[in-house]
Amino acid sequence: MSNKKRLKQKLKTSLEFSKNLFVTGAITETSPKVELEICRHIPRNRDVIIVEFGMGHGNITKAILNKISPNSKLYSFEVNKEFCDYVRKSIPDERLEIITDGAENMSKLINEKIDGIISSIPFSFFSKEKGMSIIQNAYDSLSTEAYYSQVLYTKFNFKKFQMIFDVCEIKKFYGIPTEYIYHCQKK
Repeated sequence: MSNKKRLKQKLKTSLEFSKNLFVTGAITETSPKVELEICRHIPRNRDVIIVEFGMGHGNITKAILNKISPNSKLYSFEVNKEFCDYVRKSIPDERLEIITDGAENMSKLINEKIDGIISSIPFSFFSKEKGMSIIQNAYDSLSTEAYYSQVLYTKFNFKKFQMIFDVCEIKKFYGIPTEYIYHCQKK
């Protein structure tokens, strides 16, 4: 993609995010270095089932698809129908199944063990109960040794993940805005 086209898409995405701030929890796309880091724990040497919460315009979705094997599966949850329509058109990949629904409904829609969860949903805008329920359901759905990786603009929610996951680490990426990635593992 040309720089001009990428900039135009980034501006369009920022406008869409700002119109839906309390749904997306984002003011802009994630940075390329965050896209790489958030996918760090996805297994490469076998077929896997990955779940993504908060697909947006698909930047992290593309990074996940670039990392998983040809026979793997990616379920991407997104509540914004316009984002879902955009990604359906722009990322034609048989491994990708887009689900226009919230992360809180994952366990009702996916009945198999998951090898990794990548998330950019806005925990800061959820009630404590809803946030804890999503985290607990994610933990319960993960295979042993699997990771849940979350990008947020704050460290505030890290304690919620530490209450449920066996191992948690946090990485900080400076920029405007500063981004934090939580890597949480089920042992």
